[in-house]
Amino acid sequence: MAVWFVFAVPLVIMFFALFMERVETRIRHVAVQETDVEEFLEQARPDEVRALYGHGIGRALELFRLRRLGGRAAKLRGRRTRD
Repeated sequence: MAVWFVFAVPLVIMFFALFMERVETRIRHVAVQETDVEEFLEQARPDEVRALYGHGIGRALELFRLRRLGGRAAKLRGRRTRD
């Protein structure tokens, strides 16, 4: 009986580790990056801070990114009209 444990325990641990690696990979793509949070805290506007307080970091970062993309889009539009 002990022989089965010698073979089964390492296999169970190996499969668990492989499963957790796949879970970690999926979470890594969904999770908020540290650099995003640092940049948000340095450049956030009051409405974005209110979103952080009321709805959490996900919504606050979404507003922050939309503002940054909106500013870039306006700059690109300005360049296009000058050409």
